[in-house]
Amino acid sequence: MHTSLLNHPSRRSFLKHSAAALAAPFVAPLILAKSVAGANAKLNLAWVGFGNQGGGDLGACAGGNNIVALCDCDQNILDRGKQNFPGAKLYTDFRKMLAEMGDKIDGVGVGTPDHTHFAVAYMAMSMGKHVFVEKPLVHTLWQARTLRELAAKKDLVTQMGNQGHASEGALLIKEWYQAGLIGNVKEVIVWTDRPKSGWGFNGNVMTAYPKAEAPPKGMDWNLWLGPSTQKVGFSPAFSPTTWRPWWEFGCGGLGDIGCHTIDTPYWAMDLGAPESVEVEMHGDVNPIHTPNGSVVTFNFPARGNKPPVKVKWYEGPSLPAAPAGYDGAAPGGEGGMIMVGENGGIFHGGMRPDSPVLYPKAKWEAYRASGDKQVPKTIPRTQGIHRDWVEAIRNGKKSCSDFSYSAPLTEAILLGTLAIRTGKTVKWNAEKLEIIGNPEAAKLINPEAREGWRPKDLV
Repeated sequence: MHTSLLNHPSRRSFLKHSAAALAAPFVAPLILAKSVAGANAKLNLAWVGFGNQGGGDLGACAGGNNIVALCDCDQNILDRGKQNFPGAKLYTDFRKMLAEMGDKIDGVGVGTPDHTHFAVAYMAMSMGKHVFVEKPLVHTLWQARTLRELAAKKDLVTQMGNQGHASEGALLIKEWYQAGLIGNVKEVIVWTDRPKSGWGFNGNVMTAYPKAEAPPKGMDWNLWLGPSTQKVGFSPAFSPTTWRPWWEFGCGGLGDIGCHTIDTPYWAMDLGAPESVEVEMHGDVNPIHTPNGSVVTFNFPARGNKPPVKVKWYEGPSLPAAPAGYDGAAPGGEGGMIMVGENGGIFHGGMRPDSPVLYPKAKWEAYRASGDKQVPKTIPRTQGIHRDWVEAIRNGKKSCSDFSYSAPLTEAILLGTLAIRTGKTVKWNAEKLEIIGNPEAAKLINPEAREGWRPKDLV
């Protein structure tokens, strides 16, 4: 396994002190952060990357708070931000922002492309700042472990932006499963139209980096590249919205949508770390760009008296066949999920669990007619992923998708991307942070970042 010498001491220390916890990543102590403001006080927030999804996150967290600093490597985006938040100080480099404004900031939002999530979050968290980070949480397995450790060490409120996790549908699915409505589950089927189509994808599989072009006026391309060691110039094939299919910057369709669609069954069943991840390639293995049509199988071990579970992920245009006993709409559209139980199952369409139902249809109709015999709502409801983070900071509470949960989920997702990137099975030792029998994937656990973007440069 390849490990940066600069990063190795932190990882070795982490494994020494946390091996027992990492053997079962889904089990985490309840760590309550200290309130920094009080229930009604305004927080001082800064945001890094807010041109697209990050802008939506910023807007959702801004209400009732002070936006004191905004950072983006594109001056055009900064100019728009200044119109909406005239009191915010503007920066193109988050490192300068945090160095100058650190004592004036309570929390930092991160809406940059995947490959720069870690650097921003790591520096902010090292300074004791609460963080909201878009999904997928990070770009590599080592980064996921490191942020999880740091969040616990610093006693911080953290949140990954997998919005569906805070939805009513996700809570209902977990409550239905825990109440035994469908019995034991041994198989989960999930699918997406990405990367064949969908936001940020056009279905074109690239085998070489595009020819460099002049970046738009006001854009700092060197800052956009961040930790990347690839010497590639600006191209509209990367920015502003089409970076996800490129392994150097994004995590493909699985990294994009898996944090939504796989999240719900993963959470409902406390799946933890997979023992192995298999892949069926419907295109050539591609070292720089995600192919179309891969099928990935996550093999999760038994948990107590619960049986092992296979989670089978289909990327566009591949689609699964309906399982035995399922009589709903055929799998299709932008995505969906089917939990296959002993006694029927649970289905939702779309990338998020907005409208889950039981199947077969007769089971669903009977449940809907059962009135006060329906499963009670035992899980606390929130006002959504964004306000949940804000209120957790104000009140010193645990957020719903904090890094003790979302980092292990991200690990599982990233293992699937490594199976696709190498075209080979990934056998995983969660306790030791090791991949067995796939040296190509092992090299990607913690690839080298360029100077100025390594952990030692960010503290």
